[in-house]
Amino acid sequence: MTKYQAVLFDLDGTLLDTLGDISGAVNRALEKNGFPGHSIEICRSFIGDGARTLISRALPKDFATDETITRCLMDFRQDYALNWHLTTRPYPRVPELLDQLSNQGVRFSVLSNKPHEFTVKCVEKFLPDWPFEVIFGQRENMPLKPDPSGALEIAHLMDVPPAACLFVGDSPIDMKTGANAGMDAVGVSWGFTEHRELAAQHPGAIVSEPMEILNLM
Repeated sequence: MTKYQAVLFDLDGTLLDTLGDISGAVNRALEKNGFPGHSIEICRSFIGDGARTLISRALPKDFATDETITRCLMDFRQDYALNWHLTTRPYPRVPELLDQLSNQGVRFSVLSNKPHEFTVKCVEKFLPDWPFEVIFGQRENMPLKPDPSGALEIAHLMDVPPAACLFVGDSPIDMKTGANAGMDAVGVSWGFTEHRELAAQHPGAIVSEPMEILNLM
């Protein structure tokens, strides 16, 4: 019998490597508005707190006004709507992890700060073979992670106590979300955040490849 009945996964940087498509859309939105783009590694550090914060971080500080952020955000969304699937792929061994969790009767869902529409699209296109019970991205009137509301709503919908859920993600935001929701949190080191930033949040564990999560179940 497993310790956890359910796993809540972050999406970007945890299940899917979306960095190329996100950074491409960010840079094209910036360049359309006359601002310089960023390397893919710099863009990596902007991701995790929702699309508006992503654009705010990407803009030069002196130009990051509400009006400019809103305009660039609209351009980013329009570009990403066309190009969200060009280079995105599941991380190696994520499919095997999901197979094993399914075989063990462990249920799983997704909670992302990515806009809800794109969260659903990405899961349905790149992870279509696995039974994700709930897929939530950024939704109107629902606070972003690390607020625990989304995680607790998923636990309620799955009818699983928060303490029986494992929260898995690649960022300090995810570690805080798990803690705030009363769930054990596990950091993954293959995503968008450096190991030391995850360790600073004191998660239950940090894993270096997906199959290690099975050892925690």
